[in-house]
Amino acid sequence: MPRFGDRRRGRIGLLGGSFNPAHAGHRLIAGEFRRALRLDQVWLLVSPGNPLKPRAGMAPFAERLASARAIADGRRIFATEIEAQLGTRFTRDTVRALQRRFPRVRFVWLMGADLLEEWPRWRGWRAIARLLPFAVHPRPQYNGRARASQAARTLRAALRPPRVAPALALARPPAWVFLQAPQNPASASALRGARHVTKNGERPFHAPLPPAAPPAAPLASRPAKPRPSPKPPSPPPANSPEANSPGANSHPANPHPPSRRRAARPARAAPTSISTG
Repeated sequence: MPRFGDRRRGRIGLLGGSFNPAHAGHRLIAGEFRRALRLDQVWLLVSPGNPLKPRAGMAPFAERLASARAIADGRRIFATEIEAQLGTRFTRDTVRALQRRFPRVRFVWLMGADLLEEWPRWRGWRAIARLLPFAVHPRPQYNGRARASQAARTLRAALRPPRVAPALALARPPAWVFLQAPQNPASASALRGARHVTKNGERPFHAPLPPAAPPAAPLASRPAKPRPSPKPPSPPPANSPEANSPGANSHPANPHPPSRRRAARPARAAPTSISTG
């Protein structure tokens, strides 16, 4: 981190959080943000300690940072401990410190729809909206409440349509967009509940989940069930005409008897003429 500021230009998205642990949903959101907003990089700001989250169940900072680095590529998406280096605890102070050290960088704050709903609980959340533009990524089960939240109502005049997202980094704050992007239901709490237990105890929070069961074979590839063979026709009774007919013992009876034909009616005689003379 430069001491007196970095003069390089760029568009940087700031995706902060506890990352307890980081998972595929974070990677998906970071990639979608970078492409939709035309960002040069996305920084995963691993928080040393979130004031709004309890310490119980929080993994050590080193483990959470390692899980964030595991999903980053080190080129376009970075996991950084810069917030711990700055010594800041609140997002407002972190943003101000970054803007002082990188005066030519256009920063954009990134968040999910679930965080927009609880944003008024953050210290100085209105000041954050005046410091830099921000973008919201949709999340299942949160989108409706996020759009109707206090923060969305307060900043309704600053809402921009999704089509202007590529130029959001250049917009003068307050300005924000609600993106239209694929949604991932994965959450850190669900992954913590599904972590493995080994003989030596629990694995770290970033341990991989067990592989999913293989999908069922498609119907076209399943073997067809054999059809039962038709039953042979039963022989005719001993006293029936068919049994006494020639060749009855050498050929089975026809299961489909021929249709009865109507007997030919005798032709009517032509009417005789009546003589009148």
